[in-house]
Formats: sequence, structure tokens, C-alpha cells
Amino acid sequence: MRSSLLRLPVFCVVLAAAMACNKPAASTTDAYNQSPETGVRTGGVRMIPVKTPSGTFNVWTKRVGNNPKIKVLLLHGGPGANHTPFECFESYLPAEGIEFYYYDQLGSMNSDHPTDSTLWETPRFVEEVEQVRQALGLNKDNFYLLGHSWGGILATEYALKHQQNLKGLIISNMMSSCPDYGKYADEVLAKQMDPKVLAEIRAIEARKDFNNPRYTELLMGNFYNEHFCRLKPWPNALDRAFPALNATIYTLMQGPSEFGISGRLANWDRRADLPKITVPTLTIGGNHDTMDPKHMAWMATQVQNGSSLICPDGSHCSMWDDQSHYFPGLIKFIKGVDAGQTKSIL
Repeated sequence: MRSSLLRLPVFCVVLAAAMACNKPAASTTDAYNQSPETGVRTGGVRMIPVKTPSGTFNVWTKRVGNNPKIKVLLLHGGPGANHTPFECFESYLPAEGIEFYYYDQLGSMNSDHPTDSTLWETPRFVEEVEQVRQALGLNKDNFYLLGHSWGGILATEYALKHQQNLKGLIISNMMSSCPDYGKYADEVLAKQMDPKVLAEIRAIEARKDFNNPRYTELLMGNFYNEHFCRLKPWPNALDRAFPALNATIYTLMQGPSEFGISGRLANWDRRADLPKITVPTLTIGGNHDTMDPKHMAWMATQVQNGSSLICPDGSHCSMWDDQSHYFPGLIKFIKGVDAGQTKSIL
């Protein structure tokens, strides 16, 4: 009996070692899904503190997928809109092994909503993106920046200041000049409207009666349904995005309507600076876009390593109403850059 008891500790050590050998190793995916701050699994959501001249605020991000080599940060439109119009990306990018990040900019949806109007300036938004990049661990070996609409302005400005951090740039449904956009709206899009409808819209704008329900009704039926998203009915994501718009930021920077720009962005123009962008760049537009597709195709010829994708059936939300062209082109570009290409024929 005594001999058996003496052997028991040895047996336990051997058994423990055997059990340790058979225990599955901790997966990198498990570690990846944990919050770096607490170890708690959050479904990819992180609130990131952002320092501003008015104090520190939190912005909301959410990771989808897992690929250390390809990480796409999505910059939504507006300004003051939110990430929901990007929800269709989940149906395409994860299956291709592309990791991406939703991100509500400061003042938008799930992020903090400070009221200091001095915060709503493009340079401050650029520095916000840089702080988000650092917090998420994005760098020149994996960081793709995709900006849609206003997000395309923000992505352009970010690239002009911080492109050393980028692996690839995607400017989706945005021109490089707001004055040119206003000219296109007046000289091309307006002329496509029924003259009586256009006259009523102009009369409401002249009175600055932008809260008039009739104004929204006219734009929705004659502009948004033709040039913003052509799907009928609209996707639920867009139905949820519009009511959540921060109208204060939107009106201050963009103006009261997508039908031209009249806010702080009215004079934004980076046409002459496009050649300074050296990273592989994809410009995306739609034939029915609020933006001039010819201008967006031209932008790809001005940056040093540009590729162009014009979605033949797409509008401003080509990721919804021309998915058969938008996503294959986007995926081909990203994978091409990952493979070392600087330009793609799409």
C-alpha cells in the first residue's frame, strides 16, 4: 500500500502532462476576437478614444473577418451619416478573406455626439482617422482605406497627408472637386428633371424652406431614386441610415441637400493635388451617380498608380444597385495590390 501511495504523485504528474499534450492549443482566432484591453469577446466592436481640441471622445468601430495582410477601413458618407450603407460588404468581402472595419465618425450614430461646431472641419476628421488607424494597428503592409461620398473626400485628404501608412486607397463615388460636382448637378442632373419639378425645387431652395416636406418629397422621387440608389424599394440599411443622420454636421459641411454642395465643403478642390498620391488607388463611380462618372474615371489617370471602375448600372450607392460590377472590381483591386500590382484593369 505504501509503495502504491508513493507512486501516486508520479502518476498524477504523468497524467497531467498527457492531458496537457492532448489539450487543443489556443487558437490565434480566439486571441484575435478578444478585446486587447479586457480580453472580453465583443464581436469585433471597439470604442476608440479620439483626442480633439475640445477634449477626448469615443468613436465606434467593428471588425469583420480576420486577415493580417488585408485590412480595409470604411469611411462613410454624409458628413454625419453612418456605417449602415456598408452592410452589404458582409455578403462579399469575408468570403474572399478580406478583413474590414465599420467605423462611425465622431458625431455619427454609435459614436459620441459632441456639440462643438468647430469640430466639423476636414483637417480634424483627417487626424481622427489617423488616431483610429493607430488604435486598430493598421499599417503600410495591410491598410486599405475606402471612402464613399464624403468619405471619399476624407480618404483623399488622408492620403495627401498620411499616405506613407497606406497599402491601397479606394475613392468610391466621389469627385475631386466640389465646384465641379456643383456644376455637374446644375448642368447635367438638373436638366434631366421635369422643368416644372425643377422650378418647384429651386423655389423652395430660394426661400431656404429646406424643412418643407414637399422639398424632401420632390428630391426623393426625382433625384434620390434616380441618382442616389435605384433599387425599389430601398435596402433596409439605407432606410435605417437616413433617420440616423446627424443633420447638424451634414448641413454645416455639405449643405441641406445632396443636390449640390453649399456648406463648408463648397470650395473643396484637390484636382491639382491628385498626382501627389502615389499609392495604388481605385476610383469607383456609377453611370447614374450624383457625381460625374467621367470625372471619376479621369481621377484614376491623375494619381500615379490609378485604376478606374465605372459601374454601368450604378448610382451613388453602386455597392447596392450594381453589386455585380462593384464588388468583383473592388475585390480584384485589393487582391491585386496584395499580390504586388500597382494598377488593375477592371
